Amino acid sequence: MSSTVLIIDDEDSIRDSLSGILVDEGFHPLTAATAEEGLAVLEQQEVNLVLLDIWMPGMDGMEALKTIKKEYSVLPVIMISGHGTIETAVQATQMGAFDFIEKPLSYDKIVLAINKGLHVARLERENEILRESSPAGPRITGESTAVIALREQIARVAPTDASVLILGGHGTGKELVAQTIHQQSPRTGSPMVEVNCAAIPEELIESELFGHVKGAFTGADKAKQGKFDQANGSTLFLDEIGDMSLKSQAKVLRILQEQKFERVGGTRTIQVDVRILAATNKNLEQEIASENFRADLFYRLNVVPINVPSLAERIADIPALVDNFLNQFHNKGLGRKQFTSDALAMLMRQPWPGNIRELRNMVERLVIMTPETTITGAAIAPFLSPEAALPAASQSSEIYAHLPFKDARKQFEHDYLKSKLQAHKGNISRTAETIGMERSHLHKKVKALGIVLK
Repeated sequence: MSSTVLIIDDEDSIRDSLSGILVDEGFHPLTAATAEEGLAVLEQQEVNLVLLDIWMPGMDGMEALKTIKKEYSVLPVIMISGHGTIETAVQATQMGAFDFIEKPLSYDKIVLAINKGLHVARLERENEILRESSPAGPRITGESTAVIALREQIARVAPTDASVLILGGHGTGKELVAQTIHQQSPRTGSPMVEVNCAAIPEELIESELFGHVKGAFTGADKAKQGKFDQANGSTLFLDEIGDMSLKSQAKVLRILQEQKFERVGGTRTIQVDVRILAATNKNLEQEIASENFRADLFYRLNVVPINVPSLAERIADIPALVDNFLNQFHNKGLGRKQFTSDALAMLMRQPWPGNIRELRNMVERLVIMTPETTITGAAIAPFLSPEAALPAASQSSEIYAHLPFKDARKQFEHDYLKSKLQAHKGNISRTAETIGMERSHLHKKVKALGIVLK
């Protein structure tokens, strides 16, 4: 999409010549003969850079610069003047001007300054998005059959521009799946933009997604860029899209179809290149039947559906997940802690309706509330359901108490896998299916742990 440059100059010849240069260079020029007219254009149009003359009748360029930087702080402004002085150039720079160019204007110099200004503004917007977004979490952890299948799906769809609908319960890691898809896509050079559709009031969701012009509604005292603008050339993640209003759904559908939209209160059509990833914990087909979700939007989003497995479907990953969480909490300054093998076994028997998020919260709680560096089954039993606790938890703890965490974990894996294999009479395939582990991975584990069945 070509960048829009606003030329504010009282001389017709300057506006005409600059417009011609910009068109030749692939830009979209807008013009204004006065500062007041230029400020009115900024209220109604999306502008990427301003060329601003200093000496004009009415409001001069310096006063206009002050207003522009107050209302549109990241908008680059290049000052142009036929009566420039060093003092004026320094003052303009201190007030926020990106550059200062004297008349008569040099073709090469003006194009170079515009490209530099647009580049810097783009970097500032990307940095703002990165500051607003949550830090990227750990990569998808685990070697269970369900997780390996999930990684394979992501690897196939990530390099494409296809819309992806990510389905799964609360706390299963849908956002992490979206981040991984973006990281493995050709758009990874720009940050992924995220919107939690359930956290934004219905009356503000359109402004959040599409932006608004100044005066579009009460409180809109300046124009605002929306998430679709910020995600231009990148990826937009619409989390909890099942909670979006039908009115907003209709506008999102249009963007998916045409890659264009209008701001709230605006009339200009804006073209974008955005890849959509959406997620929900709702059954959208049931929502369609209840007339809470548009069927046409569902079919647009559901190009590639990805189901994120619940923690109950990947119990074998709990030791690896716990190890990962312990490292994260250690890096946050909570100290180095370790779980005994019986404690891990209890976590693997605990039901987790809140999935990985609930498990993570539990591990963090135990790390904070347990003064010892080793967290035993006896210590965590009060926090878990009765069916998760081992009858002889204290005895099991004593067996591994003298071992370092890695050795205790290895011993636990040995005992756990051996008991499961014995229960299935040594059948690798049946055991792997029961515990949620890929057959080849289980075979390697058995060999590496030296498990021998009598």
